[in-house]
Order: sequence, then structure tokens, then C-alpha cells
Amino acid sequence: MKNIRFIITLVILMLPRLVWGELTIEVVGGAAQQIPIAVVPFSQPNNQADNIATVIGADLRRSGFFRVLETRGVANQPHNLTEVKYSDWANIQSQALTIGSVESLPGNRLRVSFRLLDVLKQNQLAALEFNISPSQQRTTAHRIADIIYEKLTGEKGVFSTRIAYITKANGRYSLQVADADGFNPQTVVSSKEPLISPSWSPDGTKLAYVSFEKKKPVIFIQSLVSGQRYVLANFKGNNSAPSWSPDGNRLAIVLTYSANSQVYTINSDGTGLKQLTSSNGIDTEPVWSPDGSLIYFTSNRGGGPQIYKVSSASGDVKRVTFEGSYNVTPRISPDGKLLAFIKQGPDGFHVAVQDLNSGQVQVLSDTSQDESPSFAPNGRMIIYATNIGGKGSLAAVSADGRVKQRLSDTLGDVREPAWGSASN
Repeated sequence: MKNIRFIITLVILMLPRLVWGELTIEVVGGAAQQIPIAVVPFSQPNNQADNIATVIGADLRRSGFFRVLETRGVANQPHNLTEVKYSDWANIQSQALTIGSVESLPGNRLRVSFRLLDVLKQNQLAALEFNISPSQQRTTAHRIADIIYEKLTGEKGVFSTRIAYITKANGRYSLQVADADGFNPQTVVSSKEPLISPSWSPDGTKLAYVSFEKKKPVIFIQSLVSGQRYVLANFKGNNSAPSWSPDGNRLAIVLTYSANSQVYTINSDGTGLKQLTSSNGIDTEPVWSPDGSLIYFTSNRGGGPQIYKVSSASGDVKRVTFEGSYNVTPRISPDGKLLAFIKQGPDGFHVAVQDLNSGQVQVLSDTSQDESPSFAPNGRMIIYATNIGGKGSLAAVSADGRVKQRLSDTLGDVREPAWGSASN
């Protein structure tokens, strides 16, 4: 199936005009209904440069679901509950208010306190304190933003999560990991040979990926805690497309071990190789269902490339996509209800979703050379790779198609994104 592109995914919410290493992220769309919220600057020691409230506001703004209000015009800037005058914030049409403080503690520690308030009902929705080191301020701000997001939307936030992605610049490939807002980027591995298909372990401590350093595709697993890595699969032929099972004990991989590309499963220590699919076509791009009972994959066994599912226990195979002649790269939402994939239309390749209960398909993206769709951990957004201006870039779209975002790179190609869990 020569048209199938071997790609991996990433999910991320994006920040307006944020420099992310060599990436610039810009929100170009928003939800139909945005929650107006005021994030008052935290009181904090003079030697603390960045205000935690700035990070919180940026997190909420880039989600597309909040309208972060300007607070400087309000004379009263409260930092604790007794200082709050709800009428001040009602006057600027704020529905929610966040206040807080940072205090120095002995032993170079900080106490971060915050409160989330309902302006309309004039009551408290959340209040927490954190005892942290100065280096944990950004991480704490992301945690607070996650709490705010969940309290006001009813869904889990993803601001504390991390992303992995591949960059190519000056003839070198790098696998990088960064916070969800693009800060604190770290190079996991760098090579003159291609690196592709990063895949997070469910606990966020390891990455599986494919390296060509041995002059053929070989699957490695690398610990982000110790930095150690080992070869997972270096069988005869090509070894590609790793995908972790939900329990982290196995991976689905693609091998040309004895024939065309077929889907196998293997234990995370490299033992227990088991062939799962067997066809005269090419079976590739596997991904597990959230409960681990199914593996979705792309195959041309019926002629053109379509998406199928196979029981991880019995090996029974059923076709999933029927609309159109080209559907590839399946990704399943965290709740197991939606299938994201790349669908070819008259004007190019687009991100689409299919309701797995009704079978209804909706095209989401307005770009035309799309690859690698990937759900955010809360299922709200789908990030994908595309081609803008002749180079690899990233974009994102909400699962309902209402929020669209763009990400551009100034120096090189950015591809193969993957969204992981919260940083430790």
C-alpha cells in the first residue's frame, strides 16, 4: 500500500504566539461559548520573576474555552478571600475569579495558595496550598490551571501533561520532550539517521520509538527517568509503529518478519512475540482501544487503504471505515467513542472523526496535507501534522470541529507528535 504514510501522533492544546523551542504557536479559533474568567496576579516575593497567574492565564487562554479578562483596570486586586469584592468582578462581566499568593518558607521553599471563586454565586469552588521548591512554580501553575479547567468545564485538564515530537534541522533528527506549553524542552535522543514514531508508555516514564541508526528501522524503548534504553524489536526486515497497551505490559508493533507488514504484539521486555494479523496485504499503524480488547489498524487487504479492528485475544478482524476510498492512521479517543483518522477527499487529506456507535463521519480540518491525528488525554482536542509553506508543521482541532489552532516552525520540520501524561 504505497500511499500509506507511516506516522505517529501528538495531542496538545496550543498557546497564542508562544515561542516553543523553534516553534511558534498561535490560536486562530475559539469555542462558540467561552467562560470569562479573571486571573488576578498572585502576591509573591520580590525575587520571584514570573508570576504564577501569568502561566495560569496562558494555559486557560490557549485551550480556546476561556476568555481571560484584563484585570489591571480593577482597583482592588485581592490575594485572599477577605479582600474580594465580588461587585468589582461582576462589573467586568467575569463569571469566575482566581486569586492567590506565594510566600517564602524556611529551607528555600515556597507556599503557593490559590482560590477559585464563583463571581455570580459569590462562593468558593476550590482552594489549595502547595509546598514547593522555586523550580516547581511553572509545574504548580499548570496544576492549578488543570483544577480550574476541571471545576468549570467538568473535564480533566491537560496543562500538566507533556509532549514528544521529532524535529529535523541541519541534517539531524531529534526526539524531544517538553511541557504541554512548550517550555522545558529536553532532547531524548539525537541522530543523523531518521527517528520516527514516538509513543508514550501509559505511566509517562518511557518512550518507544523507531531509529534508523542500524541502517534499518529498529524499535527502542527509552526510560525518561534513568535515560537508559534498550532494543525492543530488531527482527529480520523492518520493525516499526510501536503502540503501548493500556496496561503498559505489551506493545503492538509492525514487522515484515515473514511476509508483508503485519501487526504483532510483544511484551515490553522484548519477549512473547505473537503475530496478530495475517493477510496478503499490508497491515500497519496499530493502536489499542482504551480497554485493551481491540487493536485498530490500517490495511489494504480489501483493495484500498481502510481501517480495521482486530481482537487482541482471538485475532478476529472486522472492517471499521466504509465511507470513501482512502482512510488511514486510526486513533481512538480516551473514552473509546470516537475514531480519529486521515481521510482523503477531493482536495487532499484531512483529519476526520467517526462515531463508533453510529458510524457517522465528520471532517474536522481545513488544511489539506494532514497526517498523524492524536487525541489529547482528555479527548477534547486532536493535534496533527500537516504541511504549511512546504515544511512539516502542527495544527490542532477540537473533536467537535469548533476550535482550530495553528503551529508553525521557523527553522526546520516538526513532525511525529505524541501527547503523554503529566510530568513527574
